[in-house]
Amino acid sequence: MSKPAWAGGSPASIGPVRLLSQPIETARLTLRSFTPGDFDDLYAYQSRPDVARFLYWPPRDRGQVRRALREQCQETSLDAEGDWLTFAVVWREAGRVVGEIGLKLVSREDRLGEIGFVFHPDYQGRGLATEAARAMLALGFGPLRWQRIIGCCDARNLASARLMERIGMRLAARHVCGEYVKGEWTDELVYAIPGREWKASRTKGE
Repeated sequence: MSKPAWAGGSPASIGPVRLLSQPIETARLTLRSFTPGDFDDLYAYQSRPDVARFLYWPPRDRGQVRRALREQCQETSLDAEGDWLTFAVVWREAGRVVGEIGLKLVSREDRLGEIGFVFHPDYQGRGLATEAARAMLALGFGPLRWQRIIGCCDARNLASARLMERIGMRLAARHVCGEYVKGEWTDELVYAIPGREWKASRTKGE
C-alpha cells in the first residue's frame, strides 16, 4: 500500500489531518477522494433498497445522491471530533467506484477512531471490501497513530459483522434495542481492535 500525503499532525496532536492528492493503492484498489464525476457509480448502489436496508438513510433518489456526493467530496480532513475522512473505492479492473469507506475521528484525547463502509452488492464475494478495510486499519494505526478503532452495525447486518471479523476486529458490545431506526428498535453491534493487536497480526503475517 502506498503512503498517502498528509499535512498537519496526527489526531493525537493539536493540528488537523488533511488528505492530499495522493491516493492509497492496494493490490487491486485505488482509494481516493470522491469527485463530482462519481455520481453514476454512487447512484448505482446508494439507490438500492438492499444497500440501504441496515443504514440510517432510505434508498436515495438522484437528487439525494447528488447532495450526498457533494458532502462526500468535502470529507477530506479530520479537523474535529466527528469528522469523516471518506474514500471512493475504485476497483481498477472494472474502472469504476464499487463502494465507499472511511475513518471517523471519535476522540482525539483517547486516539479513538471508527471505520465505516458501504459497497455495491454486485461486487461482493471478491474480497474487495476486506482489502479496502485492511487499508483503513493500516491508515488508522499507521500515519494517524490511533490507539483503537471501532466499527458499528445493525445486528442483522451479517455481511458487515463478518467483514469486521475478517480484518481482526472483535465483538466488544451488543446494545440491545440500542437504536431506533426507520420506525423500529434495533440491536447494535460494536466491534473493536486495539493497535497492539493489529501490529501483532502484522508481525505474524496475517
